[in-house]
Amino acid sequence: MRSVSLPFVLSLSLSVAGCGGGTAATTPATAPAPEQRPLAALAATGAIVTPASIIHIAPELNWSAQQAPARETLRALDDDIAAAIAERGLKANWVMPADLALSYKRNPTYAADPYALAEEPLRSSAFIVGSRLQEPLASQLRTMIALHENARAVLLPIELRFERADASSAGAARATLRLALVDPRFSEARWVGAVNSDTTSADPRVLTRALARGVAELIVSRQ
Repeated sequence: MRSVSLPFVLSLSLSVAGCGGGTAATTPATAPAPEQRPLAALAATGAIVTPASIIHIAPELNWSAQQAPARETLRALDDDIAAAIAERGLKANWVMPADLALSYKRNPTYAADPYALAEEPLRSSAFIVGSRLQEPLASQLRTMIALHENARAVLLPIELRFERADASSAGAARATLRLALVDPRFSEARWVGAVNSDTTSADPRVLTRALARGVAELIVSRQ
């Protein structure tokens, strides 16, 4: 997972060790370790989490009609993310998809439909940290934070993918969820990355729960 943090997410410091003994020596540069909690700042500030918006199932999985419809799987992922975040003790200033749906129901002429956000540009490989949000999504998210006064950041699960786990199993899949953290006040992406399931399964519900745990781990470790 590629993750980059801006100051409002995390601040990093770099120290350089000197060499003693009177003889100059060059210490090979080493790459910084991957951030374990790239969204750790959200533990204190909270965020709006939008509904998962699109699903892709690899054709070679041969998942039969007995699998849950795509819409049902996406809504299950929404619920799993909300549950995983709550289990880590994160409740204050968090606005989940169910809350957004209720807000839209109460303000249909003002609020944006959380299940119809214009997220297509976010799925492009060109959408990276620092990318500007395009219209109408920029306005949709500004309206969203205006209705939820304590919210400043929006976490968008923008693409759920199920890929075949290995050649020996036609039904078992591994799941990936791509996400973006944006600041609607500046219409800018603050973090873009992905989480992968820590297991393989032919049951989408097993995989969505695994992804939800991964999302929570971006913020805070299990107590």
